[in-house]
Amino acid sequence: MEKTTKINTSGIINNKTTDPNKILPMTYLWARKHYQAGVANNWTPEEVSMQKDVEQWKDPKFLTEDERRMIIWNLGFFSTAESLTANNLVLAVYRHVTNPECRQYLLRQAYEEAVHTDTFIYCCDTLGLNPDDIYQMYETIPSIAAKDRFVIDMTESIFNPTFQVTDFQSLRKFLHDLIGYYVIMEGIFFYAGFAMMLALKRQNKMVGIGEQFEYIMRDESIHLAFGCDLINTITQENPALWTADFKSEITALIKQAVVFESQYAKDACPRGLLGISSDQFVNYVEHIADRRLERIGLDKVYNTENPFPWMSQSTDLSKEKYFFESRVTEYRTGGSLEW
Repeated sequence: MEKTTKINTSGIINNKTTDPNKILPMTYLWARKHYQAGVANNWTPEEVSMQKDVEQWKDPKFLTEDERRMIIWNLGFFSTAESLTANNLVLAVYRHVTNPECRQYLLRQAYEEAVHTDTFIYCCDTLGLNPDDIYQMYETIPSIAAKDRFVIDMTESIFNPTFQVTDFQSLRKFLHDLIGYYVIMEGIFFYAGFAMMLALKRQNKMVGIGEQFEYIMRDESIHLAFGCDLINTITQENPALWTADFKSEITALIKQAVVFESQYAKDACPRGLLGISSDQFVNYVEHIADRRLERIGLDKVYNTENPFPWMSQSTDLSKEKYFFESRVTEYRTGGSLEW
């Protein structure tokens, strides 16, 4: 049955009737909204002061050895993970998504991934860290290597330059890899690290790095929203893809991703942090995994309560700060256009 099922050739993927140079009129207005949200969150790492971070990092008594280790581990994971996500986006996803407003967002996301990569260059340079130690952790730290290998394996097919979405089977493989990229990499594998760094920031430790992680998390929340809308649109336009067996396969992959991220959380912060146990970081990973499952129409697995309700503040794009207390963390440019 699967071999003879025809894919929707008039939808969001490889639509032969789409003129990629003609963005109006728009078909998928959610893509435009995500683009506008990304622009509203525009930032660069150099805007964030790191002076206090440098002072705290140089003070041998200010940070514990566990805190220093956790910071290094997160810089090590994110520094290479951002390059991995950018490569997925530019080399694999863009050429198959022919819709022009979606491509406009993908270009915006590619720029944001470049900003994130630059952020870790800025952090390493400012703190005087050895780049060889940081940028080789994806090879030398087992739980970081396991996460990267899992995503690389999940997205291997669409990296093949000969891969084309031409039939039911290849479209399902593309959808599988999209879920690996957006839901697992961007939606699960980043979030234990986010929680650790923002927990440190809440204690007024390494606030500059924490603020940059906060901005990255806001970007990633929009990336995740776009990716889930893209995934859901593909399944809505090709309902024969979303079989019970395929749903079970995806749920199993997400459960395996939780195992990898939970191990990373325990390795990066084995004795907890500032009154937060490593088990609470694991609980947070389970909680967000359930949210990711629901976002693409799958059943929850863990039913774990959110141990860090304060994390939602970090993705609230309407939050404002007093000007003389801190730089404004969000600003909006232009008007909100209705198409």
